[in-house]
Amino acid sequence: MIPIRGLFETHLTVRDLKKSLAFYCDIVGLEFAYEVPARQVAFLWIGGRGKGMLGLWSIGSSPMGLKLHLAFEVSVADILTAPAKLLSAGVTPCGFNGEPVTEPVVIGWMPAISLYFRDPDEHSIEYLAMLPDKPKPEIGVVPFSQWLSMDQP
Repeated sequence: MIPIRGLFETHLTVRDLKKSLAFYCDIVGLEFAYEVPARQVAFLWIGGRGKGMLGLWSIGSSPMGLKLHLAFEVSVADILTAPAKLLSAGVTPCGFNGEPVTEPVVIGWMPAISLYFRDPDEHSIEYLAMLPDKPKPEIGVVPFSQWLSMDQP
C-alpha cells in the first residue's frame, strides 16, 4: 500500500460561483488560486499555495445539489475567536448538531475543538484543531467552557 500523507484537494458544487468565491476568500480566508470561466470552476488554496486545494464547481440553477461537509484545520486560538468573527460577517456559528452557539465545542473522543457554520449553498463547514488532552469519549460533544472545567490529566 502507498502511505497517505494527507488530503490535498476536495470539491464542492455551488449555485453561484462568484458568491461562493467571495464567501471562501473573504469569510473563510482561503487564497484564490485559479478560475476557468469556460468550465465555471474556481480553485482556492487551503493552507497556502501548494498545500491543499478546494474546487468550487458551478451547477447554476440546477434543482439538484449535494450538501456536503468539510473541515479546515486551524489553530485553537483562531477557533476561539471564530464565533465573533463569523457573526460579524453575518454567518451563524453552530455546534455539532447544527444548533447556533456562542463558543466552540469539543468532540471528546478525539479530542478536538471545533466550530461549524454553513456556506451559501448550505454545505457544512468546520474549523477544527486537535487538543493535546486525553480523549474522553464518554462525554460526547460538549461546549469548550465545559471541557475546560473538567479535570485534565
